[in-house]
Amino acid sequence: MEKEVTGLRTWTLDKSHSEIHFRIRHMMISWVSGFFTDFDGQFEFSDEGSSRIKASLTIRVDSLSTGNTNRDEHLRSIDFFDAGQYPDIHFESEFSGIEAGSRQKLPGKLSIHGITRDVELDLEFSGQGRDPSGNEKAGFSITGKINRKNFDISWNAPLETGGVLIGEEVQIRAELQLVKNLPEN
Repeated sequence: MEKEVTGLRTWTLDKSHSEIHFRIRHMMISWVSGFFTDFDGQFEFSDEGSSRIKASLTIRVDSLSTGNTNRDEHLRSIDFFDAGQYPDIHFESEFSGIEAGSRQKLPGKLSIHGITRDVELDLEFSGQGRDPSGNEKAGFSITGKINRKNFDISWNAPLETGGVLIGEEVQIRAELQLVKNLPEN
């Protein structure tokens, strides 16, 4: 992806103020949640607002954490993400401009487990501001649902009472804070 597109400014993900979470049904009676600790991304849009915004995000699969070491290792294995062969999750989007406090659909291409699918997530732009160090920041919330089987992540186990151990629907929530890059001289 280009560093600077005509009329657009690159905003880089502020990882210390951003989070990416997921949750899925376990035994169809409760939720198990997790998050990723290693990810990077950027948005490109103009200072004055733009009719076009580009976004990209890369998540390292081996950084997932559910608070249970054995479960985390199983999720990284070939039964699920196969982190050895598919170390990253990618999301790319190009969408229309959005005003602070508003919500809109976020179309994009999501790549997991070597499979790329069109997805539509929900995007909320929280607004922009300057931090105490003088850095211009912007905040976005992204939520949505995907079906893990669409990405060939289908391992499961039947329950003796009926049903299966793990649900198919995965809920996603990302809280992203971006910092505007200074123009290069």
